[in-house]
Amino acid sequence: MIQQRIGLRFITPAFLGDAHQVGGWRTPPLKALLRAWWRVFAARRCGYDHRRLRKEEGRLFGHAWLTAENGRAWAYQSRVRLRLESWTRGRLERWPSDPPVRHPEVGQGGRQVGAHLYLGYGPLSFQTGIGTRLKAPPAVEAGAQADLVLAYPETLRDDIAGTLQLMAWFGTVGGRSRNGWGSLDLEADEIKGVEDLPGGEPFLGQVTRRLRDCLELDWPHALGSDERGLLLWRTVPKPSWEETMRALAEVKIALRTQFPFGQNRDATNPVFENRHVLAYPVTNHGVLQWSRPGRGMLKQTERIANQLRFKVARDARGYVGLIVHVPCGLPDSLARKLPPGHRPLVEQQLVVWREVHQVLESRRDLQRV
Repeated sequence: MIQQRIGLRFITPAFLGDAHQVGGWRTPPLKALLRAWWRVFAARRCGYDHRRLRKEEGRLFGHAWLTAENGRAWAYQSRVRLRLESWTRGRLERWPSDPPVRHPEVGQGGRQVGAHLYLGYGPLSFQTGIGTRLKAPPAVEAGAQADLVLAYPETLRDDIAGTLQLMAWFGTVGGRSRNGWGSLDLEADEIKGVEDLPGGEPFLGQVTRRLRDCLELDWPHALGSDERGLLLWRTVPKPSWEETMRALAEVKIALRTQFPFGQNRDATNPVFENRHVLAYPVTNHGVLQWSRPGRGMLKQTERIANQLRFKVARDARGYVGLIVHVPCGLPDSLARKLPPGHRPLVEQQLVVWREVHQVLESRRDLQRV
């Protein structure tokens, strides 16, 4: 067995609440993160077949749900063991100053909103007279550190090494982690930093797939690419994580408002539009088939996760925000609920995402990696 110690440090605060909503270091979210990036690492060798991948994942990380050829269920113990050296409670009780950004769709003609609140709504809330606050303190503070110890067989060396590298570059954990909260820095032998992205990194070719091919499947299985290469952007360096999150908030607002609603009026005309491809729910713009009636407004019940993953990292110049596209198609279960003439085919989704990429390419505060 190989035993490996990895130093973990949060670059941004993390919302890692337990069953009592008390934030602190916990092993389960880290194991979930390891599994998620292992799927990206292993998907190609499984032929992008989710059934093969699921079976291999069960044999690697343990399961109690796989069914043998004779129809009987069987269980398997995890071959990868994780141990946190410390399950320390978070120490962030009060939220720091929240830098403002302008959102053109708030109020009449636009309004300033808190950048952190915009990216962290849910774990973060707004209170008159106070501003942005933690809904259920504490959170795990930026700079918090812990050691993670992994134990696994020698035969899994390449799998674990590749997975940890993806986590080091793109890994975030906890509530609103796709917006950059819970950005993790990993320190261990042979783990490369963001300064090595991509630098002709051959490893990335193993986990990258053309955008259109990614959209044929409705689950995240690869980093996306186009004719220019990996769909990855970075912000200009900032002196703090707070300012980097502000920059990412500006990017997200620009992406969302690139697709203004034409016909959707929530309950009075709850039709599907291109904006819904990006993520769902969308405030005040529900889709009938993805919601249930409310008092004057639809209660949006379905979920589509954001495919653009935000991450804050550090390099020699300061804090940088990474934006990577991990593309997949609209979930088939949701597409089938839409009327036949309103189901966005792969070609329509491709047009939407190419427009998103054009917005990213046009911004002076972003650089294609």
